[in-house]
Amino acid sequence: MKIKKISIVTLAVLSISSCRFIDKTEQTEETKHSLTVKDSSVFNDKDENGCLASAGYVWSKVNKECVKGFSGIQLNPMDRLENEDETLSAYVLFNKDASKAEIFLPKDTTSIVLSRSSDGKPWILNDWQLLASKGYILKKGDKNMFSGDGEMGKKEIETDTQQQ
Repeated sequence: MKIKKISIVTLAVLSISSCRFIDKTEQTEETKHSLTVKDSSVFNDKDENGCLASAGYVWSKVNKECVKGFSGIQLNPMDRLENEDETLSAYVLFNKDASKAEIFLPKDTTSIVLSRSSDGKPWILNDWQLLASKGYILKKGDKNMFSGDGEMGKKEIETDTQQQ
């Protein structure tokens, strides 16, 4: 009789313990899955072309590669030619033979591609025009929208050292 009681108690303890073990295993698997989903979304923010958006890369249609969003020739708004805020500027990238100019406009996730018929002519798409004249001027219709000196990248307006 004592053996029966011990067996029943042992069986009950094992049943309860195994249920807790299975429950913990299921929670662990759920936790692992939710962490994996969260972690992968942080590190897998590539766009449809494989560009890592969190690092500031966007797809260049004319060069067929990922480029930094603020690369290329910086064109500042006409009403803020001494602009230091890169997010207000437009950027221009050219293809190898400069027959196409890709324009990245501020606050726009896509670019526009302008084409020109020959050297010395403006790059055009619908009512957009990019003119080369002591740098570049980007126009929409008759209005000058952006202008820049034609140099690549961010401009250094002031320095903390002076050359003598």
